[in-house]
Amino acid sequence: MPNPKRPGGKSPKKSATKKKTPGNARLQLQEAISKAFQIFGDEFVTKEDVDALAASLTGPSARERLSDAEADAKDEAQQIAFDAMDAPTEAQARRLAKRALKLDPDCVDALVVMTDLDAHTEREKLEGLQRAVTAGERSLGDKFIRENTGHFWMLLETRPYMRALECLAEAYRNHGMRADGIGSYEKLLRLNPNDNQGVREPLLGLYLETGDLKAAAQLLKQYDEDGSAGLAWGRVLERFLTGDREGASAALKEARSANPHVELYLTELKPLPSELPEMFSLGSEGEAIMCLNYFGAAWAEHGEAVRWLFAELEKDRMRPVRSQAKLKKTPAGKTIH
Repeated sequence: MPNPKRPGGKSPKKSATKKKTPGNARLQLQEAISKAFQIFGDEFVTKEDVDALAASLTGPSARERLSDAEADAKDEAQQIAFDAMDAPTEAQARRLAKRALKLDPDCVDALVVMTDLDAHTEREKLEGLQRAVTAGERSLGDKFIRENTGHFWMLLETRPYMRALECLAEAYRNHGMRADGIGSYEKLLRLNPNDNQGVREPLLGLYLETGDLKAAAQLLKQYDEDGSAGLAWGRVLERFLTGDREGASAALKEARSANPHVELYLTELKPLPSELPEMFSLGSEGEAIMCLNYFGAAWAEHGEAVRWLFAELEKDRMRPVRSQAKLKKTPAGKTIH
C-alpha cells in the first residue's frame, strides 16, 4: 500500500489535453482507456484511473470558461510541472517549474515544487503551500468547486489542488496548528468523501488529540467499514476517552488483530525508526509506524490511556509493566519525519 503521506508516490506525467466537444460516449471511454495507458503505464492502470479520465473527458471542466489558448497554456504548464516533479536534480526542477509558471501563474504543482525548493523554515513552507492552495481555488473557480463538491478526486484537473491541500494540512499538523489542520482535512473529505488520499486517519488523530470526541465518533461511524489499523487503534482511544472501558477492551482486541505491532511501539517495547516507510502493507510494522505518526500525539496527550494500555498488555500477554516513572516516558508523542 502506498504511504498515505505520499498519495500515489510521484504524480504520473499527464499529456496535454485539448477541449473536447460532446460526442459518442463509447468513443470517449475508449480514448480515456488509451490515455490511461499513456499516463499511468500498463501495470498501474486501475478502474478508478479510467473512470477519472472518462469523467474528465465527458464531465464538467473548470476550463470551459477559458479560451482555447488559455486552456492550452494551462495544459502545457501542467505537463511541464509533472516533469519538474520528476526532475533528477533541483536545478532542473527549478527551471521547469519556473517555465510552467510563466505559462500559468496558478499552476499548483509548479508552485508546490518551488515551495519545496525555496522554503527554508516551517513558516515559509506554510506560506508557499497556502499560495498554492489559493491558486488552485482561483484556477478551479467557486462555481466549479461548488458544483463538484463530493466527487472531486474523480476529476483529474482537481488533483493538483487536492494534493496541495493535503500537503498544507500535513504542514499545519506538523507545525502544531491543529485547528487549521483539522479545517483543511475536513475540507478534503467534503470535496471527496471517498477519501482516496487517506486523510481520515490524521484527521481522527487530531480530533482525539484535541479531545473532540463527538467529531471522532462521527468520523469513525462515517468510515465504519474501514479495516485499517489506523482507525482500529483510533477507536480504542476514542472508546477509552468516552469512559467505555468495556468497549475499549473490545476495540483493543480488534486493533491487535488489525496490527499487533502498534502497541509495541506505543509502549516502547520496540524502538521507533527515524523515518517513515515509503511503502507498507496491512498488518506490517510499516503500517504500525504510520499509526504512530497519526495517533502518537493523541495517545501522548492522554497519559492515562497509555497506562491502561500497559495494564492490558500485562494482563493479556504477561508482559511486565514499567514503573510509574517510566510510564510517563513513553514514545507515543515522538515525531517521525
